[in-house]
Amino acid sequence: MVLDRDNRLVGVLRLALLNTEDEDATVGEHMETKFPGIQASASQHEVAQIFERRDLISAPVIDSQGRLLGRITVDDVVDVIREEGERSLMATAGLNEEDDAFERAITSARRRTPWLAVNLATALLAAWVIGLFESTLQHVVALAIMMPVVASMGGIAGSQTLTVVIRGIALGQVGSSNARWLLIKELTVGAFNGVLWALVVAAVVMYWFGDSTLGLVAGAAILINLAAAAAAGASIPLILRRMRIDPALAGSVVLTTVTDVVGFVTFLGLGTLFLLP
Repeated sequence: MVLDRDNRLVGVLRLALLNTEDEDATVGEHMETKFPGIQASASQHEVAQIFERRDLISAPVIDSQGRLLGRITVDDVVDVIREEGERSLMATAGLNEEDDAFERAITSARRRTPWLAVNLATALLAAWVIGLFESTLQHVVALAIMMPVVASMGGIAGSQTLTVVIRGIALGQVGSSNARWLLIKELTVGAFNGVLWALVVAAVVMYWFGDSTLGLVAGAAILINLAAAAAAGASIPLILRRMRIDPALAGSVVLTTVTDVVGFVTFLGLGTLFLLP
């Protein structure tokens, strides 16, 4: 680390150059000045991103005046990355980093109860939607058989998009500047996959039940649900982040609700329109 007379960081000099360059060369000739150092006020997440982008092993830490305070090394960053990975993994189950596999049962139960309550509420909402089409299900039993297929396809497609977007947010690759492009791209992917799997499901249903109308209804529901899943998977993390809610914590719960409700309403609604006498 190269400093001026006032202890301000002016550049860095790689150790390898001490052995390979002319011994009469000056530090100023070979030092790198593009990297200004890491501000002491930077968050752990920001530091990890800087190390990843620049492939650093160590980096100087400076104050607001540019004076050198110390350095941070890659082993510290690895610890941060591990902690963030554990936090994200726990968050997907509605837990946090304070939860421990060997803590008291009553403590674990108390922490997990709120998210079970949220899941129950969303499941009841999906059940209520199904109940609206009770008469349709009584007349066309095949709809009840195919309902999980429609909901499952939407859930998987949405989860793929959700994971990509949350990862992009965590790495600082997704922001307001490219959110619109990302949404359009994921909608395009959803449309391609929707058309492909709508044709597959329609063919399977027609062969299985011998009903071309039912096959077309199932295919149309798959197409609509995959498009909705792509839109939800791309937009939900951005909306939650704007609301200052961790997307990894709540994203999957919201996404599941959207794909289930859209899938059931679409499939059963189309079935009511085209299959009932």
